[in-house]
Amino acid sequence: MKSVWVQNDVENTLGRLNKLTAASQPLWGKMSVGQMLAHCNITYELVYETIHPKPNFLVKTLLKLFVKNTVINDKPYKHNSPTGGVFIIKETKDFDKEKTRLIEFINKTLQVGEKYFEGRASHSFGPLNTNEWNNMFYKHLDHHFSQFGV
Repeated sequence: MKSVWVQNDVENTLGRLNKLTAASQPLWGKMSVGQMLAHCNITYELVYETIHPKPNFLVKTLLKLFVKNTVINDKPYKHNSPTGGVFIIKETKDFDKEKTRLIEFINKTLQVGEKYFEGRASHSFGPLNTNEWNNMFYKHLDHHFSQFGV
């Protein structure tokens, strides 16, 4: 798996992102390209911003037991995988704004580096190592960029 902390891999990811246009159509799923970008931004919002409420103890326990391994392992997501509630985007989103935000988040993650993430608690899963963080970030982007053919 490519790394969110290796410059060449990040450049590859940004190259894929830059192939998207406001007219890009999904190969599967229901999200528009703007919604998909906003959906991808949420992964980073959960790290860098405090706009999403933390799950309560019961929900966090269930997420750790039933979702965590799927999110942090190195196996690609299946098409049309279920999406957690906080990640569901129903409203129309501005493509350019969401693309700019995602580029900023990807670059920020590269800049803060692996050490920032080692042992850092995720919003829903508790402490993760850098490999788990990388898998979560990279495979989510890879899944959705593939969804839109880039």
